[in-house]
Amino acid sequence: MKTTLIKNIKQIVGIEREGKLRKCGKEMTETETLNDAYLVIEEGKIKAFGLMEELPEQTFDEEYDAKGGQVFPAFCDSHTHLVYANSREHEFVDKIRGLSYEEIAKRGGGILNSAKATAAASEDELYDLAQQRLDGVKSLGTGAIEIKSGYGLTTESELKLLRVIRRLKENSPLTIKSNFLGAHGIPMEYRGHQEDYVDLVINEMIPKVAAEGLADYIDVFCDQGFFTVEDTERILEAGIKYGMRPKIHANEMAVSGGVQVGVKYGAISVDHLEQMGDAEIESLKCSETMPTILPGCAFFLNLPLSPARKMIDAGLSVAMASDYNPGTAPSFNMQLVLSMACIRYRLTPEEALNATTINTAYAMGVSDQLGSITVGKRANFYITKPIPSYEYMPYSFGENKVETVFLNGNRL
Repeated sequence: MKTTLIKNIKQIVGIEREGKLRKCGKEMTETETLNDAYLVIEEGKIKAFGLMEELPEQTFDEEYDAKGGQVFPAFCDSHTHLVYANSREHEFVDKIRGLSYEEIAKRGGGILNSAKATAAASEDELYDLAQQRLDGVKSLGTGAIEIKSGYGLTTESELKLLRVIRRLKENSPLTIKSNFLGAHGIPMEYRGHQEDYVDLVINEMIPKVAAEGLADYIDVFCDQGFFTVEDTERILEAGIKYGMRPKIHANEMAVSGGVQVGVKYGAISVDHLEQMGDAEIESLKCSETMPTILPGCAFFLNLPLSPARKMIDAGLSVAMASDYNPGTAPSFNMQLVLSMACIRYRLTPEEALNATTINTAYAMGVSDQLGSITVGKRANFYITKPIPSYEYMPYSFGENKVETVFLNGNRL
């Protein structure tokens, strides 16, 4: 069995010995560390770690000298729209000039803009663009990512996007989860009778997606100006029948009822949450649903900030993901998300680390294998350049602190 030694680690950060699947409330303030350490990989998994002075005498197949860098669990990015055809910087300028996201969407921009470009692109073109983006994702320390469809809005284009995601799964060292988001926007031809588009999603798209085994999750944009609670319930019920676990886009534009419908249907996560009241927080208590905040979107659109501090103080878990997409969050940099968690949402470095690793792993359904430095979990971690402390990771938001990345035990 192949063994790899990582030696001369200044500090291992994000150790979890008890096998927790997520961290809630006050638990999010906790992160175990180990100074002057080594770590051993065997057959792609973490075999052991400990103090350098206690390193056992044995021969390893490979050795890597961390040279005083720190080891962190690789980020898990549980909410992205990474497969798309075109950037949307012209809409960025429209926003600067005062147009709202909803105004841009009403005139055929936003999601519909990306859907038009996706329809014109080939599967190979979409795949090549996505592979280039995944290379950037890896270089910044992300080892697992969820990718949604949703820039298709026709059966043919949605299937094309999901087939691209399947190819990425097959060829990338990252752990990838696929999410069918046919209910991402309402095509222009269905405006005024969107129930007919909901019927198309339920009666045609979902069966075809399921027949090819293309999606792990089913998602709906349940929000003002998009899909209603009733639409969402119909779509989720149909997806569940085909074995897809729900996720929800909720409460970005308004308090929409999306949080409550997500909890009702056992969604693994409800995402966005810029608009949250006490009723939404209360509904998440004692549920298995992970509230997931998307700092990049709120930053880019100047939206109100989700009340992360209030949610954690209420005992909830909180995850934070990138929402990487061409229209409202054109950044896949999870180091920046880590920094924004502290700077804008006032999380401590420990809370921010848990929000972008073990809790986002939970929101992807992979926290039993990823999201922490734990014996038996997959060896997905990054080694930093020499930095003074783990608090430096969110503090220094303008540089890439990652020296090298290990995924599935292999150095990339």
